[in-house]
Amino acid sequence: MKYLDYKERRDQGTFNFPIAFYHELPHSPRYHMPYHWHYHLEIIHIVNGSFHLTLNGVTRTFRKNDVIFITDGVLHGGSPEDQSCIYDCVVFDIGMLQKDNNACSKTLKDIQNHNIVIHTLLSKEPLILPVVEKLCDALSGRDEGYEFLTQGCLYELFSIILKKHLYDERSGKEIPSERLNCIKNVLDHISENFDGNIKLNDLARIAGMNPKYFCRYFKSMTERTPIDYLNYYRVECACEMLSTRDITIKEAAISCGFNDESYFIKTFHKYKGITPKQFIKAEFTSAAPGPLH
Repeated sequence: MKYLDYKERRDQGTFNFPIAFYHELPHSPRYHMPYHWHYHLEIIHIVNGSFHLTLNGVTRTFRKNDVIFITDGVLHGGSPEDQSCIYDCVVFDIGMLQKDNNACSKTLKDIQNHNIVIHTLLSKEPLILPVVEKLCDALSGRDEGYEFLTQGCLYELFSIILKKHLYDERSGKEIPSERLNCIKNVLDHISENFDGNIKLNDLARIAGMNPKYFCRYFKSMTERTPIDYLNYYRVECACEMLSTRDITIKEAAISCGFNDESYFIKTFHKYKGITPKQFIKAEFTSAAPGPLH
């Protein structure tokens, strides 16, 4: 089982309700967002603090109350500035809004086909934030009838985007950069084989570049060298495993491509600032039920 995917293949919600919600706190396994891409749209809401987000190789810092819109196919990832950062992610298939909706289907298809390209930072418009907060509250609480409220919020969001012209028009879908696709191929290979022996030359070959140039280009896109990012990704996968399965630290290390447990612990501490044992303890503490009243 692949615990994280650069090209996300995890189910986003259900077949009839393809939308997923992630509330990211400092102890969350995916608090540091690995560089990835997917076929869905994504809305990120910075609840508190600051977040450094890289989109197709360009890094920007977003702050409290910022709302970021990420279109499908965009390579993205990032890290909180510090432990005060809290952020929400809503990942959804725009097709869910097109079902039996002839009045809006043309515009939604234009968004889907990239004829309408929505701006990245939406919260410059004051009407956006309250709608996104309501959307996140609905997905977080999942009260009876939340599906109606969720879809209503998305329709309202797109209505504001259109009314306030928070988009650019294009004559058709742009052809993705060949080099961007090379990086996507490398990330796909890492997500499928992170538990094995991955060498720099193998990644460079997949990208169609010589190793020296590949290292420079990969770092310009992700702000990490290929091997540094591979280890970072493996540690993120280990966090996911330790959070969701009853396995030992050694088993997590082996499952994530580390043959030496002591090296795994050292690498884990490098990226997370704590040991795997401390991470498990923090996870157990955060998951423990509160006192009964």
